[in-house]
Amino acid sequence: MRSSWSNKLSLIFGPRPPLNWLLLCLVSVLALIAVLGSSSSNTFDSLTPVSVPDIYTNYRRLKEQAAVDYLELRSLSLGASRQRELGLCGRERENYVPCYNVSANLFGGFKDGEEFDRHCEVSRNRERCLVRPPKDYKIPLRWPAGRDVIWSGNVKITKDQFLSSGSMTKRLMLLEENQIAFHSEDGLIFDGVKDYSLQIAKMLGLSDDSQFLQAGVQTVLDIGCGFGSFGAHLVSLNVMAICIAAYEATGSQVQLTLERGLPAMIGNFITRQLPYPALSFEMVHCAQCGIVWDKKDWTLLLEVDRVLKPGGYFVLTSSTSQPYGSSLSMKNSMLTPMEEMTPKICWTLKAQQYETFIWQKTVDSDCYTSRKQGAIPLCNEGHDVRSYYKPLVSCISGTTNKRWTPIRNRSSSPHQLNSAELEIHGVQPDDFFEDLQIWRSALRNYWSLLTPLIFSDHPKRPGDEDPLPPFNMIRNVMDMSAHYGGLNAAFLEERKSVWVMNVVPVNALYTLPLILDLGFAGVLHDWCEPFPTYPRTYDLLHANGLLSHLSSERCSMMDLFLEMDRILRPEGWVVLCDKVGAIEMARMFATQIRWEARVIDLQNGSDQRLLVCQKPFVKK
Repeated sequence: MRSSWSNKLSLIFGPRPPLNWLLLCLVSVLALIAVLGSSSSNTFDSLTPVSVPDIYTNYRRLKEQAAVDYLELRSLSLGASRQRELGLCGRERENYVPCYNVSANLFGGFKDGEEFDRHCEVSRNRERCLVRPPKDYKIPLRWPAGRDVIWSGNVKITKDQFLSSGSMTKRLMLLEENQIAFHSEDGLIFDGVKDYSLQIAKMLGLSDDSQFLQAGVQTVLDIGCGFGSFGAHLVSLNVMAICIAAYEATGSQVQLTLERGLPAMIGNFITRQLPYPALSFEMVHCAQCGIVWDKKDWTLLLEVDRVLKPGGYFVLTSSTSQPYGSSLSMKNSMLTPMEEMTPKICWTLKAQQYETFIWQKTVDSDCYTSRKQGAIPLCNEGHDVRSYYKPLVSCISGTTNKRWTPIRNRSSSPHQLNSAELEIHGVQPDDFFEDLQIWRSALRNYWSLLTPLIFSDHPKRPGDEDPLPPFNMIRNVMDMSAHYGGLNAAFLEERKSVWVMNVVPVNALYTLPLILDLGFAGVLHDWCEPFPTYPRTYDLLHANGLLSHLSSERCSMMDLFLEMDRILRPEGWVVLCDKVGAIEMARMFATQIRWEARVIDLQNGSDQRLLVCQKPFVKK
């Protein structure tokens, strides 16, 4: 009887459609809803700023949910599974930094100092959750006030740790209520940072430190930078100082420096090379950095030589606590071995005053072939290509590099390269300047989008009625796929008070030497791994074409978005430009990790779209 009734229905309505056909119909209807509503999206014109449109909250939510449901159903039809929204990690992971788990590294067999190095392979299978801010976390003060005052609840240093620290720390910082104040004259081991900087300038034969740029010093690698005070002073002189320091579980130098809005990243002088090419910096600075340079057969000092440009300076200040004490003990314990070693790598002691010593690297590459027997050997040609955490070596790098150019003979204009210098990097001047023109226009449009008003239901912060974009809330910027550093250059031209960490992916066009020669902060990085920084250290993340670039690699896109969320501050921004398919998937991931997300049509006839996201301030 039941079979007969089914046959009658089949005669009337036709054969019963399969379940897959019904699912396809449902997907099509949801996709149609999303497409019909696309006319209300913002547009992004490459020539004119974007105006904020009228937004209907409930309709926008319905449209975005329809798009998300469509993507989810499409994933399910392909046999994929997906969690709708990720939960928060436990409180113990508030300051979580992957790849630097000392106990896990020891368990993995690393020892003799290697346990403090970066080992991402040990922490690959980590829990997928959102790193939450500390209970007392507050949005940092606007620049430049945030340079001198930070919220103590934003960094992992307790009042007890502060009070038990040495007198040096107490001279550098003042703990008041829930704030940490940094003195403008917090002076390393001298009367003040300005005095210390002036002393270095005079040791170099300059009248004052405002002449650093004229002397060819525009990028400084500051090893063990304390709390960034020397770097903060150099930034005021338009000199880019990049702080690197080892990972610390509490009271981190890198975390505090970034919280102040100054360039910094985790970097160790232990067993591996830094992720910079040869001939990257005009000065390497070490004041009380705690490194014993003659250990490991001098490989640590050879790493300084590798990243130092011809004619560049190595500034070393001793660890004595006496401001103007005798240098006799210093000479006996440190200078004598250095006196024996530095001629072997063609360095000369340029000046010595109190506990500060300055060596200068030769500008004559022939020096290395004319040394006496027993000198340090030269590395094989091509050894330094894409140095990404390779083991330290006992040889001298960079002597055959095309970029072997004395620092005083470079272009006198900061952050600019002439045609001959661009051609050394294999870049055509027309291509370079065309790229810069594109980013000038793009930045003006980006800036108009960086306001909570792009999201109709975004809560206004107390005291911020109808905020204009973006109220100087953006200071630390990361360009995750920097190419020529055009976004950085555009920020400078627009006089925005930001600095940019220009990241060059390991398998992308190798433009990092060009970026560093421009005087910008930059680093080589594999985005299949976590970035070496603490949580909540960047205000804006930008990536152009990165998602499509990584789609063919071993990376998990969800892991990438979780890493972006980890390093992004609450109320921070993400701007992604990519192909339509990549942007669709990116919005799905953004929804999972609770970001507000909006797709912008570039309307230039291309298949590119812009995804603008803001991370909410979640305090559960």
